[in-house]
Amino acid sequence: MSEAKDEIIIRHYRPEDREVVRRICCDTGFLGNPVDPVFQDRELFADYLTGYYLDEAPELAVILEKNGEVRGYILCGNDPQAQAAYERSHAPGWAWRAITGYFFRYGAGTKKYIHWILTKGRKEVPFTPKGMAHFHINLLSDVRSMDGTRKMFDFFFHDLKQKGIHSIYGQVVTFEERRSAAMFKRYGFLLQDKMEVTKFQHMVDHSVFLFTVTKDLTHFTGMYDYKSEVKSDEVRTKK
Repeated sequence: MSEAKDEIIIRHYRPEDREVVRRICCDTGFLGNPVDPVFQDRELFADYLTGYYLDEAPELAVILEKNGEVRGYILCGNDPQAQAAYERSHAPGWAWRAITGYFFRYGAGTKKYIHWILTKGRKEVPFTPKGMAHFHINLLSDVRSMDGTRKMFDFFFHDLKQKGIHSIYGQVVTFEERRSAAMFKRYGFLLQDKMEVTKFQHMVDHSVFLFTVTKDLTHFTGMYDYKSEVKSDEVRTKK
């Protein structure tokens, strides 16, 4: 009997994907692993990192499915001013939840993380392009293959270009060989800046960096020759 092959589907986000996207955000928040040892308030973590994209720009989000299950996503925002306004309007509520948690519920690891945010967080952010669309990506470990990732980016870039978005940047956590500069170069990104991030320093034995990468989509024609697939809402592949 032949072994069944995994089916990978790349498609647009749907409202029913919201909770699993939030869960994946938390399940990958600590260097690709669950965020709980670093920040135990999953609801607040997901609100901060996915709220704007899912509330205000869901039409730009892309989903990766494996065998019918959502296993990864790319979220995108194309209006920096609207995103800043969204974050300002929600900041008091987020801050109140963090303060009450700090004094009444959070453990030592989460308190250390909050302390880093207050004392070093802003200092450890690399160059941020002004007025450019921004993406946020997370994948569970079983779909972090080169093939699946490139197909996901390909679908995403074609979709943005069709919607009139011609440049994009991301600020992504990197370490050792995960999301290396070489990987982003293969996807056609330019590394604009990097900054060492110390929030995980007490938990890992290697350096962690935050990269700012940009991509010009003006002449983008695809990493794969998808011509027919990228015109539809889904890209299906077999692994």
